[in-house]
Amino acid sequence: MSKKEKKQNKVNDLQDTVKLDIPEDEIWTYQVPGLAAPHINKPYKHYNLKKAVFVLVIIVAVSLSMFFSVLALQNDTFEYNETSSGIEFSKFSNTGYLYELDIDYVCDIEYIAGNNDPNTNFKVVKDTAKPITSVRQFTLNCDDKIRTINIGANVEFVDTKAFYSCWALQNIEVDENNPNYCDVDGVLYNKDKTEILCYPCDHDEYLRQKYGYEKELFTEEITPEYQKDIQTYVVPSTVKKIGEMCFNYANLRVIYLPEGLETIETLSIFKLHERKNEWETTPSLTNIYSYKSDAVSDTRFTDEKALGEVYNSLPEGLLYIGSDAMSYNQALSYVYIPDSVTHIGHHAFWDTVYKEGDELKGVSCINVSKKEDEFDSTVETGQEWCPKYDHLLFKKTVDVVYSAERETK
Repeated sequence: MSKKEKKQNKVNDLQDTVKLDIPEDEIWTYQVPGLAAPHINKPYKHYNLKKAVFVLVIIVAVSLSMFFSVLALQNDTFEYNETSSGIEFSKFSNTGYLYELDIDYVCDIEYIAGNNDPNTNFKVVKDTAKPITSVRQFTLNCDDKIRTINIGANVEFVDTKAFYSCWALQNIEVDENNPNYCDVDGVLYNKDKTEILCYPCDHDEYLRQKYGYEKELFTEEITPEYQKDIQTYVVPSTVKKIGEMCFNYANLRVIYLPEGLETIETLSIFKLHERKNEWETTPSLTNIYSYKSDAVSDTRFTDEKALGEVYNSLPEGLLYIGSDAMSYNQALSYVYIPDSVTHIGHHAFWDTVYKEGDELKGVSCINVSKKEDEFDSTVETGQEWCPKYDHLLFKKTVDVVYSAERETK
């Protein structure tokens, strides 16, 4: 007998031994031994109770999930690290309803039971036994709610990138007892004002409120008075260094730099702009001037007579221009590099030139004090330091004019 025939015989024997003597119309109600009888047209025992228990379990699960979500938010709003020099403020994730931030002591968020209003259902609790001593880079990366930052007396170090792209930030206030930092009308400096560290992105809104302007943010009309009070900034004569990312994205048209400034750091005057509407911005920085005076402390521009001798572009004595230091400022039209400069970082003036019709506009050439061979041998330059127009088939690096005379104002 073949294997196939043996297999078929086993199947036939199994079919003969398993026979169910159940009427055709009752087969679907058949109860298998050991299992519960089918509930055909019969209510389950304690059905309502079981249903209530099931719903209750779901409600408890959802409630616990929401509770732990809030708890996670509570724990993630402020993050700190223990360092050898104290407590470092390392990360801040806004609840969405915090508009002022104190950087003085370790903080936590406490939520108020029974209050469902997200604007008022929490409070910030400080542990005054744990003072903050430093603020890490990108701690408030791209926050769009905080308007005011208050820096406490114990803070010893603030990374210049700590408040990167805080779009709503209007002013930074420093405790007068802090030995390391100070503010000048809401702008962050080191204590002796030899470094300017952070000009808040939305500082123009602070100035509008301070000087009583009712100008709508997105109107196009700019009066001379408005430009003077809101869009012009005088860097004090004590300043030797403009910190990394200091003025990035600020709404300024004119900046006055002191003769004696030595360093313009990486990204420090990057993409200054003003908003035309909710989605569109336009380059704002039209002029950089330098002044020769050692007694200027007022950052509000009044007139040039108060600044002594004023001349176009970068100041004499400047040594270092960092990478991307002045990139994306297409409203700027004139750059003069003085004899003192020894370093220009990569892409220092990137995208400051554009094409209008058949003509290049913006920084269409770079004026350099030194002769070409002297510049090449004494100035360290990074890749693409010079502006370059590059669009579709039209590519052109702007000309460098060596041995140039400074343009008179």
